[in-house]
Amino acid sequence: MKIIIDSRSQVERGDPDVVMEGCRVYRNPTEVKMSQIVLPCHANHRKELSVGQLLKWMDCTACLSAERHAACSCVTASMDDIHFEHTIGVGQVVNIIANVNRAFNSSMEVGIEVSCEDLYSDQHWKVCHAFATFVARSTGGNKISLKPLVPRTDKEQLEHSMAAERRRMRLLHVDIMKDLLSNKTFQWSPSEGECEGQNEASVPTEKTRVESVELVLPPHANHQVNTFGGQIMAWMENVATIAASRLCNAHPTLRTIDMFHFRGPSQVGDRLILKAIVNNTFKNSMEVGVCAEAYQGEESRRHINSAFMMFEVLDEDGRPRPLPKILPEPLDGGRRYQEAIARKKIRLDRKYIISCKQTEVPLSVPWDQSNQVYLSYNNVFALKMLAGRKKWTLSSEKNRVRLFTLEENRTLSFRIECEVNVPAARAFLLLSDLCRRPEWDKLYEKCELIVQVNEDDMIYHVLTPSVSEGGKVQDFILLASRRPPCNSGDPFVIALRSVTLPTHPPTEDFNRVEMLCAGFIIYEVSESVSKLSYYNQTNPGVLPYISTDIAGLSSSFFYNFRSCNQYLLENSARPPALSNTEI
Repeated sequence: MKIIIDSRSQVERGDPDVVMEGCRVYRNPTEVKMSQIVLPCHANHRKELSVGQLLKWMDCTACLSAERHAACSCVTASMDDIHFEHTIGVGQVVNIIANVNRAFNSSMEVGIEVSCEDLYSDQHWKVCHAFATFVARSTGGNKISLKPLVPRTDKEQLEHSMAAERRRMRLLHVDIMKDLLSNKTFQWSPSEGECEGQNEASVPTEKTRVESVELVLPPHANHQVNTFGGQIMAWMENVATIAASRLCNAHPTLRTIDMFHFRGPSQVGDRLILKAIVNNTFKNSMEVGVCAEAYQGEESRRHINSAFMMFEVLDEDGRPRPLPKILPEPLDGGRRYQEAIARKKIRLDRKYIISCKQTEVPLSVPWDQSNQVYLSYNNVFALKMLAGRKKWTLSSEKNRVRLFTLEENRTLSFRIECEVNVPAARAFLLLSDLCRRPEWDKLYEKCELIVQVNEDDMIYHVLTPSVSEGGKVQDFILLASRRPPCNSGDPFVIALRSVTLPTHPPTEDFNRVEMLCAGFIIYEVSESVSKLSYYNQTNPGVLPYISTDIAGLSSSFFYNFRSCNQYLLENSARPPALSNTEI
């Protein structure tokens, strides 16, 4: 695998903005760093760091960060998906940085960055990053209310804002799975003929089944006398690796872990039953399901944790090799087989939409219910990333309406902003209804609501005039994601991006164009005044509408925003019905 070399400051700091306080460099007060040299006792048979050991170190670092903010004991509630970009060898150094991104009521999100350092060559590279959720506990075991976290740098503000979006995705994950499994595309059950024909070529899943027991001893407990979450995750990784090895009769490499979700606590003296089985195989990868159950004495087993891990088997050149198909066992095996296909779909959606850099996100991502939450996340994230960019240049100003431009990575973006004498919440409600935008925006000839996804996400069909005389009218299929502030100080957000719908393909009547990133960010200046900022990351379909303004040859941006201001004033009578309570 190719190693991407980076400087020490980039890997260790993650390129945060530096805030000077006197002569001191600002440092996040919740930040915790851990550095460990990989010894033979930490390694597997390939002399690479065991993923289980890495999970222990990650969980420990994140817990210390959470407790630094909460000033009390914290327990691991979950750890989001992890993709391992690189392995770590014996003698190399693991650097882990964790800090709290956002505190909610009693829970908080902790961001974890893992990098590797080669002491001989002074090379550094990224290994993985993850987001863990921790819950604060008082000495009596009850939940407590956490103090809010105040972000200081641009990077902290972005992560603080997006933490609410990631929490939204976690809560919707179960519903996404249910929707996918109800889709006939994912329905599969082998007939008797298929089973007979596959007996010789396929590996029965029963062959891969692993069950192991661990006695929780004091060394396995944390400082709260509960079983250390990192230890449970390490045991789960161990049995999952055995299950994967039985399928392919080789040593597999763990590439991705779907979310660890802790459903209950475990204590010293518990017996932990760890079970794993291969759920499905794909061309070059396999999914292993693993769960942990606990019991003491004669009591019934308690479900502690579950996760799904994706493994590959590498050939001598380090490339994934094809894997044999599996033959699911009846009933429960068929369910696990189908769920693995659905999870792969979700996993690909996340990688395709969220994980890649914003400049690499395809414009024409097909929308459906299963990827809606990821498209919505990317929509809001892209707009906030654009708004947080530095080096905006003031191109022109007229009557307090300002036009800014930003040239970056061969991409031209613009921002138009002004203050309006309308409450921010009211402006948000009026501007988030795109069907009314033709009332003030001459570039919107028509806007029709196609899909009401939910209260905060809608898909519209927009018509705009031709950029040349006698040319075709242009049309867009836009996903609009609106977000009210989670707490005071947060802005209102209306994010726009193009998607494709099979029900609305391009036609000869219109010139189909696409929008990468656009939208409004609205800040409350006072109870009756708000600051509007409109952003657009241009592409060839959008640039002609604004190029003359940027070149200083016209002031259409000023007249458009003046019309917007008038529209808001004329419709500001009714009070808004929004709640700004914390998620």
